[in-house]
Amino acid sequence: DVVLTLGTGGVAILALQIAKMSGATLAITSSSDAKLAVCRELGADITINYRTTPAWQDAVLAATSGRGADIVVETVGFSSLSQSLACCAPNARVGLLGGLGGPPPGGVNLGPLIGKNVVLKGITSGSRRMLEDLLRAFDAHGVKPKIDKVFPFEQARAALDYLATGGHLGKIVIRHG
Repeated sequence: DVVLTLGTGGVAILALQIAKMSGATLAITSSSDAKLAVCRELGADITINYRTTPAWQDAVLAATSGRGADIVVETVGFSSLSQSLACCAPNARVGLLGGLGGPPPGGVNLGPLIGKNVVLKGITSGSRRMLEDLLRAFDAHGVKPKIDKVFPFEQARAALDYLATGGHLGKIVIRHG
């Protein structure tokens, strides 16, 4: 499968790690070439700067020889959903689990849902068993979650402020005790 994930936050980087552990080809977008370089070190096969390539959906299609993405981890939300759908392969699956981008100007083009037979599923979180399965898989494959920065509990406000900047790559941890 070709997996596409958007951005370099905690969910996107975890999706990158899961996809690579599973043997998938991974495409990822970011506004930062430096972050994309780290993503390549983590195993990303296709990296696209969405600031310098605003039509990133076309870049995904080009990089996959027109095939597109089989799985899209849509962390931005409705503002990028039209582009995510446009670069889907036939019978792709899109997991919609973010809304950071706000509402899209002009609405969402849902045409590819029908034309490409795409499945769109909203995702909030998995079960405890799913997390345990993931942790066992990470352990078996020697995968460590990408931690950007660790804050002590007393600096929780600073951690949230750091998260709000969008400057992180991977997870931000607030350690208690």
